[in-house]
Amino acid sequence: MSTIVVTGIGTTNPLGGNVADTWKALLAGESGISTLEHEWVAANELPVTFAGQAKVSAAEVLERQEVKRLDPSAQFALVSAREAWADAGAPDVAPERILVDYATGIGGLWTLLDGWDTLREKGPRRVLPMTIPMLMPNAAAAAVSMGLGAKGGARTVVSACASGTESIANAYEHLQLGLADIVVAGGTEAVIHPLPIAAFAAMQALSKRNDDPAKASRPYDTHRDGFVLGEGAATLILETKEHALARGAKIYAELAGGGITSDSYHITAPDPEGVGASRAVQAALKQAGAQPDDVTHINAHATSTPVGDVAEYAALHSVFGDRVKDIPVSATKASTGHLLGGTGALEALFAVLAVHERTAPPTINLDNQDEAIPLDVVTSPRKLGTDPQLAISNSFGFGGHNAVVAFRSVD
Repeated sequence: MSTIVVTGIGTTNPLGGNVADTWKALLAGESGISTLEHEWVAANELPVTFAGQAKVSAAEVLERQEVKRLDPSAQFALVSAREAWADAGAPDVAPERILVDYATGIGGLWTLLDGWDTLREKGPRRVLPMTIPMLMPNAAAAAVSMGLGAKGGARTVVSACASGTESIANAYEHLQLGLADIVVAGGTEAVIHPLPIAAFAAMQALSKRNDDPAKASRPYDTHRDGFVLGEGAATLILETKEHALARGAKIYAELAGGGITSDSYHITAPDPEGVGASRAVQAALKQAGAQPDDVTHINAHATSTPVGDVAEYAALHSVFGDRVKDIPVSATKASTGHLLGGTGALEALFAVLAVHERTAPPTINLDNQDEAIPLDVVTSPRKLGTDPQLAISNSFGFGGHNAVVAFRSVD
């Protein structure tokens, strides 16, 4: 088996338009959540009036023609992937040996719904010819593939909030099978739109703390009342260690393994005992050749929903036993909001930086920790020490999708 490593990272999200700004804001305990200043909020009488909007508009980064031809979800993916590719040193690799595995939970929702509005209000002749290529879920993978000249394949994972993590787990398999020399993996989402906000609110999934958006996402807090919708993308450049060393690349961390399972329990609710989630953790550790005692940090899914946070704790306790109380846990959605299909990739990036910088990022807004979730939650940046580090990043999605990836420090 080959050792798989991370050689490039990129992101654009509610905390920052690149990795450096994002990590700095995360460690500073900043919130990327704010009130939505759009006419459509009041016009649609939305019960939730805030979200985690991208800190930097993709239109400020991309060429005008790219913005016109890409849905916001694909725009974020391209911005993120270009940063990661440059960070990896823009590898000189045959295009046929570069594979893209890029995820989304929903896809080009803005394009779809704007197109529908145009059809109803102005007729079929005014519908944009590029509507279908822009709304299709694989548009982000296609944009990244064409943007980087990758011809080894452009694959798309769509597994709700587990999507980004699943793409990274798939990348591990692609490289082990020798399907490519480099895999560009990640996830993206851009659905801060009145319909998803109304729909998530109708199912009582969103926080309704309209008077204090920055403190609305409260993982593990007794007063948590739902998640906060976010947008953005994150990308990892992955290759074998042998390939990375041969081209003189810097290495952030080892992608040690991944695990993917399904609950087969309920379309939206997690298995309350966390059985499927715990199997995903165990599968990731098995692929990593690791034991539960080796884990030194957890980036939890931790959406800030009353039921979800408890179910994840049950899963972690079943794997780690009472030792789970001693593992530093970061719940970074408190700062970024929930990027749905992009969130797993962003949190994997945070896990990579945690083991690389040997620093666990903080969880904000935790004032009164739920006694039913006795985790060691990191509330200010915490040094992880000089010993070898092994971090896991968890993602669980509607439909019972579970995905976990493990990253090991590289000295």
